[in-house]
Amino acid sequence: MEWKITDGLTDYNDAVAFMEARVAAIAAGEADECVWLLEHPPLYTAGTSARIEDLTDPDRFPVYEAKRGGEYTYHGPGQRVAYVMLDLNKRGKDVRRFVQQLEEWVIAALAEFNVTGEIRDGRVGVWVRRNDKPLTASGLPAEDKVAAIGLRLRKWVSFHGISINVEPDLEHFSGIVPCGITEHGVTSLVDLGLPVTIVDVDAALRKTFSEVFALDRA
Repeated sequence: MEWKITDGLTDYNDAVAFMEARVAAIAAGEADECVWLLEHPPLYTAGTSARIEDLTDPDRFPVYEAKRGGEYTYHGPGQRVAYVMLDLNKRGKDVRRFVQQLEEWVIAALAEFNVTGEIRDGRVGVWVRRNDKPLTASGLPAEDKVAAIGLRLRKWVSFHGISINVEPDLEHFSGIVPCGITEHGVTSLVDLGLPVTIVDVDAALRKTFSEVFALDRA
């Protein structure tokens, strides 16, 4: 499998074009699986379940139709995106299990920094409890989203993937209702008080990937 790391900011359309071509090549047996780590310039993406009313500031940043699952998300500098092009023909053809593995991967990577990531029914992504914040309007503990997950499959090969907030400008999320959720907020590793860099997160992702995915190979 190839690990591809791109410095600087990658144009969204260029990234999609690469993924489209690589997925086709993987499906044809002409290329290895690939995990691509990158950052985008500030932008919003709309998944297949996105509701236009959740785009609250449509003129702020470019908006792209992502054709992945999910609703609106933000990408930008300081957020590590991991595009995951894996062949589920060799990994059991179980979409639900694959999504669980992506969640487990993020949670394992966060654990490298002593951050407890959790998943919630009805809320896509990975969340952290914020005991330092007031209770929500419903009286429950506050929780912030630290990582997003959005996936697409073609011929049982995955693309798109995950994003982890390392040190993005969190105010940029205010132009959307992230993933359609209004009661909870968004955080980052630096916002949580951790002196973590993109390079640190890359190391954690590479270390934990094989722990989650390697044993699933057919």
